[in-house]
Amino acid sequence: MSVLIELGDDRGAPLEERRPPPQVSRRWRVAALVAACVLLGGAAPAAPLTPQPGPALPARATVLGAGPLLLVVDPEPNPPTLSAYDSAAPDGPPRWRVTVPPAAGWSAEVAGDVLLLVERDQALGARVTTARSLRTGQPVWRRPERVYAAGNEAVAVSEVRSAGDPGRRVEGTVHGVDPATGATRWSVPLPSTAVLRALPGRVLLVQDDGLARLLDARDGTERGRGQLPPADYGPDNPQVVGAHLVLRHPSGGAMALTGYDLPGLARRWQVPVQPGELILRPCQGLICGQDEQGRWAIDPGTGVRVWTWPAGARWRTVAGPRAAAEPLVVLGMAADGRRSLIATVGRDGHRVSAVLPAGVTDCRRVGAGLICRDGTARVTFWPIEGP
Repeated sequence: MSVLIELGDDRGAPLEERRPPPQVSRRWRVAALVAACVLLGGAAPAAPLTPQPGPALPARATVLGAGPLLLVVDPEPNPPTLSAYDSAAPDGPPRWRVTVPPAAGWSAEVAGDVLLLVERDQALGARVTTARSLRTGQPVWRRPERVYAAGNEAVAVSEVRSAGDPGRRVEGTVHGVDPATGATRWSVPLPSTAVLRALPGRVLLVQDDGLARLLDARDGTERGRGQLPPADYGPDNPQVVGAHLVLRHPSGGAMALTGYDLPGLARRWQVPVQPGELILRPCQGLICGQDEQGRWAIDPGTGVRVWTWPAGARWRTVAGPRAAAEPLVVLGMAADGRRSLIATVGRDGHRVSAVLPAGVTDCRRVGAGLICRDGTARVTFWPIEGP
């Protein structure tokens, strides 16, 4: 049986396409035991969670999270079916079940009162988006583009076709969309390809030449613009937290992070960073980084490092929809090498809070918890408390 728990647009690819986690050696397990003792010393031990059983999953089902809904797409019938469950009580009957057009994959998010269901082709590129009623699942409108939620607003774009890195860049024209009707409110043409970040009420566009523009998502008004240095622009670079933009880019033969104010894009600070792979994510108002040396966080307004967590390099971030003001949820291996520890990472650093039993895999964030596979034909929902 093959079940895909879709990661959505937070790191963008289904589980099968992500690199496997590094093999855990016996030496690391001993180190993890020592680290766990340090982490939990003097504090309450990580508590086991009580799961809520989710719906039975058909073979080859895709599981999605969007707003208050847990969505299950069954591709076997012709046409496929989409079932919506309450993510807080996934063991109950579906809120609704509808048929959907065949596709190679799906992703979903909420904009205002509609569910934006994106159909993807064999290369996992966006083919078309259908807005559906959150209450009934019935189609409200349909556009032949990738439609992003920008808070309660929406924007439509054409993705650059790329089998190796789908969804990384957009081209053509950016359209502001009325979420209630699907009608175009405004349009901004792009002179070349660009990176688009849909933010609550705002749209950030960074062109190939480094010109960055911040637009109002409702009416397309330009709120600010500025020139950014050459960089590996993508869905995760630059990052935006509140009124601050942080860009990773080459600087004098090394790598640096530079902070800019929004909307004017005035440069405020710059700090060096280690070469090599670096993952940046917003976390509870900070920019949290993960590199080979560990995890750390900086203030996006000043570039000052707030905390470091060397052992955090071995913890995996749980993907799924999340606001910049919320903490990250990460999973690490317990000392027995079988169970998984849950920690939150935010403004005050990391806090280990709970433990998942052995055999629970493929977790992602949905609502106020995690939805995971447990080795059966069902998914389970694990409620987690906030920081």
